[in-house]
Formats: sequence, structure tokens, C-alpha cells
Amino acid sequence: MDFALYRNMPVLVTGGLGFIGSNVARKLDEAGAIVRVVDSLIPGCGANRFNLSGTNARLIEADLSEPGSFEDAIAESKVIFNLAGEVSHIHSMQYPERDLQINTVSQLRFLDACRRVNRGVRIIYAGTRQVFGKPEYLPVDEAHPIRPVDYNGVHKYAATMYHVMMSDLGDLDAIVLRLTNVYGPRMSLDVVGQGFLGVFFRKALLGETLAVYGEGEQLRDPVYVGDVVEAFLHAGLSSRSTERAYNIGGPEPLSLRQIAEKVAGNVESIPFPEHLKTIDIGSYYTDSSRARAGLGWVPRTSFSDGAAKTIEFYNQHPGQYLNPNDALKRELPEHSGIRRRLIFKAIP
Repeated sequence: MDFALYRNMPVLVTGGLGFIGSNVARKLDEAGAIVRVVDSLIPGCGANRFNLSGTNARLIEADLSEPGSFEDAIAESKVIFNLAGEVSHIHSMQYPERDLQINTVSQLRFLDACRRVNRGVRIIYAGTRQVFGKPEYLPVDEAHPIRPVDYNGVHKYAATMYHVMMSDLGDLDAIVLRLTNVYGPRMSLDVVGQGFLGVFFRKALLGETLAVYGEGEQLRDPVYVGDVVEAFLHAGLSSRSTERAYNIGGPEPLSLRQIAEKVAGNVESIPFPEHLKTIDIGSYYTDSSRARAGLGWVPRTSFSDGAAKTIEFYNQHPGQYLNPNDALKRELPEHSGIRRRLIFKAIP
């Protein structure tokens, strides 16, 4: 697919200071799009101003739950890439109302504005494989039962259905990409709860030994952020279809031990923490064949190559992502700046 079709196209990227959102924004900027980014810099979600350095993207600091402050950008956009949200399963269990606000209430208010001021606009939403919960079979395809094991999965599924329902009604033209473990440049390394891959790369860069639970036999199919970005851009230009959801996974399943060894080499086994057992899903890897057929997308980057690119990036910009003198930010401020009153505030 020719990404030059994005040249001079006004686009909007929500959550564009975060890990995946910033990489999407950078690729669109490189393709010549007119890029506007919305981000509220909510603590704990990985926003980093440096992620957009050197681009022409225009930053709008705004809360997704208050779309009136950037309605002009919504109305003018030909494609909207919706990557705003909380991804932490652990945070969702500690602060469920926070997760509800970020991943459902804010999404509902934003999508309501989209349908009002830009009816039928193409929106690409960053969903998650976490909605499936513990797999009943592998690889997991789109027909797998929905059975999330944490609040994050529940709330992200609700947001997915907002996109799908409004599209079925003709108000939007949404595509949901259910992402598996994404890694690569601009991933947050100093915020706890952003996924095991961030922990692995942080420890590797600090020269620390990586730890896996038990023997580390659980399978994952990590997908490089550059491949994920291509999936988003493919989806933005794809023809209208009755298919609304696509699984996006990596090129091959690897055990957690294999992943750790490819990142750093030094690996130790530790007992599985009791408090995490209830939300552990065991092995997971993705069937991405629908994305291959419907979007023309396939993951191209092996984990070995992607890990090398990731380490190289952080070695070039260590001060922007990694402060070895700081402990990981383990606790969020109460409500993390989220105004709880908005949960009960009616949509105008």
C-alpha cells in the first residue's frame, strides 16, 4: 500500500505522546500528512514530549473526555488514529474507576463528538488481546470467546463495542486493531505496569539480570512497533468492510525465557507472585490471518532484529527514557489527575 496517499491529509492521533501513538504520528509526518496530536499527559500512561521531537506534528494538550476543546481538529480530520488510553492491567486492578474513566467514559465522549462533527469518519482504535482473557485455544483468532480477566480488558472491550456499534449505525467507520505485546523505540521504561517487555529492556540497559516466573515457559508473540504502525496506516487507507476487528500479533511465538535471553542473556527464575496469578493468562499468541487477508498486513520484524533496534534506540537517547538513579514509579497519585466527577457528568 502506498503511504504517500497520506500526503497533505489532515489526520488526528489521540494519545500521540505515548509509545505507539507517537510512532504512528511520526510515520504519518514522514508520509507528509498534516498531523495533529491530542494528549493529556495523564500520569502512568507513558506520555513523553520527546517522542515527537523533530516532527511537524502539532500538539493539542487536552483531555479526551472534553472533546469540545479540539472539535475543529476532529471535524477537519480525514482519518483519526485513536490510541489514547491506559494499557496497564495492574493499574486497572488497583484503580478500577481510573481505568473506567480513561478507557470508557473518555472514549464515549470523544466518539460522540466524532459522530456529531465528522459523521462517518474512519477511526482506527488501538484495542487489546487482553479482551480474550485466558486462551481456550491457540493461536487466538477473532472468533475466540471474550472473557477478560481484569478491568482493563473489560473496559477496553466496552470501548471496542462503542466503535463497532456506532459504525453499525453509520455514525462512524471504525476499525479495531487488537494488539498483542508491542515493543520498540519510545516505549516507556520508567513507569511500572506498562508490560513485561518494558521491564526486560529497562533491566537489560541497566545491566541487571532478567527474571522470569517459574521456568518462563509461557508463550507470547511480541510484535515490533514499526510493524504495528504499518498496520494502523494500512487500516486507515483500507476499503470499507464488514469486518471491524483484526488481531495484530508478532511473527512467531516465543517463550518468556527465550524473549528474555534474546534481550539480555542473563536470566533467572523466580516464583510466580501470588497477587498476579488471578490475572495471568498463561500462553498467548495470535492468529493474524484476517489482517493479512483484509488489510494486506503481515509482521515482518523478527524479535531478534526488533530487540536489537530497540536497544540501539535507547542507547542513543538514554536520558530521555531511563534514569538509573530513579526507582520505578510504582504508585500513581490518587486518581492521577482524572476528574472523577466526569464519570457522572452527562454527555451534552
